[in-house]
Amino acid sequence: MRKTRIAAAFAAFSLLALSACSDDSNDVEGTSAPTAAEAPASDAPATNAPDTVATETVPADTVAEDTVPADTADVNQGGDLEIAVITHSDGGVFWSVFEKGANQACEDLGVTCRVLGSVNDVTVQAGMIDQAVTDGVDGIATSVPNADALSGPLAAAADAGIPIVTTNSGSDKYKDLGAFTHIGQDEFIAGQGAGERFKAAGKTKLLCVMQEVDNGGLTSRCDGAADTFGSIETMVTSGDASGKQMAEIKAKLESDPSIDAVFGTGPVVGHDAVLAAGELGRTDIMIGSVDLSPDILEDIAAGTAAFTIDQQQYLQGYVSVLALFLNATNQNTLGGGLPINTGPGFVTTDNAAAVAELVAAGTR
Repeated sequence: MRKTRIAAAFAAFSLLALSACSDDSNDVEGTSAPTAAEAPASDAPATNAPDTVATETVPADTVAEDTVPADTADVNQGGDLEIAVITHSDGGVFWSVFEKGANQACEDLGVTCRVLGSVNDVTVQAGMIDQAVTDGVDGIATSVPNADALSGPLAAAADAGIPIVTTNSGSDKYKDLGAFTHIGQDEFIAGQGAGERFKAAGKTKLLCVMQEVDNGGLTSRCDGAADTFGSIETMVTSGDASGKQMAEIKAKLESDPSIDAVFGTGPVVGHDAVLAAGELGRTDIMIGSVDLSPDILEDIAAGTAAFTIDQQQYLQGYVSVLALFLNATNQNTLGGGLPINTGPGFVTTDNAAAVAELVAAGTR
């Protein structure tokens, strides 16, 4: 049974790799981040959500043992696998797609998964990792919004011999935390790409707007933009998508008419920047964001936003489970000690309609 699943896992990874290449050439403009470069990674916009977000996929064995060739090496060490995918998910437009990818991999590979989100509470996330270690799971995938807060639980996981991958955020910390790879995008490089676009458009004052306090990935996005654009101004909003965040951005733009570009570090804050500029009648402001949502894609199609950066979160969730499955069953270490990059790519007016169809389908 497990032998057949290993073959299926390799096939799935090959198809995902081909899909990612296709996205880079057809759906998404941009360059892949060099695997040797590492910087703190990403996050998604905060939304109103329950205290935790959790889903579970239960294995279903459907392939008969006698379909496996007799000469296939038996790499299964016995028993069904359980993989824990533990993130700072808030269950919003970004993380729901990540979780869909993780759950699909669990179903495809026939493993039991606990897919948990801490709603941006790193203390809760640390407790979830501690519980997974106590329960003796076979692998842990975790985002790293705050490496200091998660270092203890992950050290305990490593001491227990549990394979670890970091995902989405933590590209500069994964080795220190005992993970064998990181799956996501380099946030500094993503920010550099944004800064280059604002500069090429002739903009002179860039405001980088972050929707969370103390999130290293968002800071890296702004730092990258500053690296290629030049000096920028930053602000942190309340992260409230009910109208307060938009009002905060509007007040900032109103107080400083010299701002002619806004980089939102998430799709909700990017869309709120579009609304704020619209209320002020500021058609001269160029707006870009990070990650996908129906609203920001509609803004791009309408020409009120210039771009958004796609880090392919469905792929992050799927490959996190796949990497741990192959490590547990076949001693594979995807990435060869380096990060596995899922972005950045850029969605613009040229490809927004095609990507919007995939967002509607729940896979982008």
